[in-house]
Amino acid sequence: MNFRNFAFAFLVAIFFALPNFAADVSITESRQNQSAANDSPAVAFVRRLSEVLENGSAEEAAALFQSMPAELKNDFDLQKLHASLLISAARYDDAKKLISELEQKNSSDIEIKELKMMLAKVTGNSSAKSAALKEIVALDPNNSSANTELGQEQVLKHKYKPAKNYYAKALKGDPKNLDALFGYGQTSYYLKEIENSKRAFNKMLEIDPQNAQAHAYIAKIYAEDENYMRAEECVLKAIAIDDSNYDFYMDLGTYQRFRGKFKDAEKAWTNAIKINPQYFLAYAYRAGLYDEQNFYDKALEDYRMVIKTNPQYYFAYESVGMLAWRIGNYDEARAAFEKAYSYNKANVSYPLMIAACYYKAVKQPIQAVQVKPFLVKAMKDFPDHDSLEYLMLRLYHDLGPSNAENLVSRKIQTESNSTKKGKMTFYLALFDEIMGRDELAKKIYSEVASLQSPMFFEFRLAEWKVK
Repeated sequence: MNFRNFAFAFLVAIFFALPNFAADVSITESRQNQSAANDSPAVAFVRRLSEVLENGSAEEAAALFQSMPAELKNDFDLQKLHASLLISAARYDDAKKLISELEQKNSSDIEIKELKMMLAKVTGNSSAKSAALKEIVALDPNNSSANTELGQEQVLKHKYKPAKNYYAKALKGDPKNLDALFGYGQTSYYLKEIENSKRAFNKMLEIDPQNAQAHAYIAKIYAEDENYMRAEECVLKAIAIDDSNYDFYMDLGTYQRFRGKFKDAEKAWTNAIKINPQYFLAYAYRAGLYDEQNFYDKALEDYRMVIKTNPQYYFAYESVGMLAWRIGNYDEARAAFEKAYSYNKANVSYPLMIAACYYKAVKQPIQAVQVKPFLVKAMKDFPDHDSLEYLMLRLYHDLGPSNAENLVSRKIQTESNSTKKGKMTFYLALFDEIMGRDELAKKIYSEVASLQSPMFFEFRLAEWKVK
C-alpha cells in the first residue's frame, strides 16, 4: 500500500482548516511563507507530518501521533489518516482498534469502510474483506476502490467478464482511477475487445504519461495487428520508464524476433534472465531462438536451465532429449525422454527413444539388458496387440525376427495418417541402425527427411542423420 497517496487526501483538508493557513494558499506556498517560529502547535504538527509523509516512512509518520496536540486529537480526518499510517506501518492491531473506534463515531463513513477493507486485505482476512466490500457498495454502488478490488478478485479467478464489469463500475465512481483503468483495459484485452482496451490504456497515458504498464499494453495491442515495429517502439517506452520489469523484456524479445531481429531478441531475453535468473520462461524463449538458428549447444544449455528452474515444464525434456541424442550423449537423452514419457504415456515416441538410447549406449545391442524389462512395461501402455505402436515396441524388444520386421514394414506402408506413418518410418530406420544395417538405415532416414510439413520431432533426428 502506498500510504502517501492515501494520506495526502486527508492532509490537504486539514491544512486549510487550520486558522494559521489562508484558504487560497497551497501547502507548498504556506511552507515558504510561514515561519516555523510563528506556528501554533497544531500547525507545527501538521507541517512536520507533511514533511515526513513526503520524505520519510509510514512508521515515522505514525509515530508522530504520539505527540499530537490536544486540539487535533478529535479531528476525524486526522484520525483516519492515523489509521491509514498504522496499516502501512504494519501495526495491524492498533489500526484495527482505531478503525473500530472511528466506525462507532460514524458508521456510514465510506473512508472508514475502505480502511477496514485495506486492513482485511493486508492481513489476509478474506471474510472480513468481503464484509467490508459489501458495506462499501451498499453505501456507494459505484465506489471506485471497492469495485476495483472486486474486479481484481475476479481476475485472479480468470473470470474476466465479471471483472471488467466491476472495473466499469469503479470508473463510474472515479473516471481517473488508474487501477480501475488498467483493470478495464487488461480484461478487455483478454476478452479480445481491443478497441475498449486501447481507449482505457490511452486514457491512462493522458493522466499519467509515465505509466509503464499502459505503454506495454499498447504494445501488445499493436502486436495483435502484427504491427511489431510499433509494438517494439511502445514497449521500449515502458522499459525506459521501468527497466527492471521481466515481462517487458519478454515482450520486447518476441516483437524483435517477429521482425527478424534475432540478435536483439536474444539480448532482450538475456536481460530478462539477468532480472530473474530463477524463472524459466526467458531460457525457454532463448533456447527456441538458438535452436532455430542451429546453435544447438547454446540451445541445449538453455533447455537444461528450463528444467533446472522449472522441472514441471515437461516440453523442455523432449528438446533436451533430442539435442543430447544429436551429440551422442545417450544417458542424458534417455533421462530426458524418461521424464517426457512420465508426463505423456500415450506417446509411443518416448519409450522407443528410451529403448534406442539404451541400445546406442552399449557396443552390442544384445548387451542392453535393461531395455527388455523396460519395454515389457511400456507395451502394457498399448494394449492393442495389432496396433503399429505395440508391434514397433515388440520389434525393439525382440530385435527381430525378420517376419516381425516385415509385418511392421507392411503396416507402415498401409498407414493412412501421414504423421504416424512418417514417425514409424523413422523408427524402422533407427531399428536398422541399431542392428548395424547402416546403408539401409540411411536410405530410410532420407525418405523421412524428404517429407513435407512434418509434425513430429523425429523428422529433425532424421535430418541430422542425413546431413
